[in-house]
Amino acid sequence: MRTLYHPPVEEITVEGILHAFSDPVRLEIYINLAVAECAKNCSAFATIQKRTLPKSTLSQHFRVLREAGLIRSERKGVELINSTRCAELKERFGAMILAIIEAYAKQQQAV
Repeated sequence: MRTLYHPPVEEITVEGILHAFSDPVRLEIYINLAVAECAKNCSAFATIQKRTLPKSTLSQHFRVLREAGLIRSERKGVELINSTRCAELKERFGAMILAIIEAYAKQQQAV
């Protein structure tokens, strides 16, 4: 099995984070992971924004979030268990990530 890439915090960029958050599905996945009490597998997000997403689409979204450095994925048998890297990113990007999440929440309330 292929090793999953998780960039070191020093290699995470603002551009990478903004790209990952440019898709509302990925942003919603990240927010749901951030407020979850435990790590979750991809299938927990099969229905997002009132749409059912194919596993291949979910895998792609999780790959983008992982390669941007926003989440950590660990293999547990045949599943990938995902969690945010909030604690690692807090000092360097915490305020920016929080501002994006808050702006998205306000936008969703207005809709």
